[in-house]
Amino acid sequence: MAKIQVTQVKSGIGRKPNHRQTLRTLGLKRIGDVVVKEDRPEIRGMAASISHLVDVKEVD
Repeated sequence: MAKIQVTQVKSGIGRKPNHRQTLRTLGLKRIGDVVVKEDRPEIRGMAASISHLVDVKEVD
């Protein structure tokens, strides 16, 4: 199955609580953290809701 790489590029400080919780749910704690997740609609939706805080790349 395809995978996506999610990288945190901005801080969650001062953001809405649900945006901060989404960062934590994805496993991101600080700027520069990178996680690789399966490419599923749930993960895509979470990344899209915080697109201003993260970069998303497809990896093989």
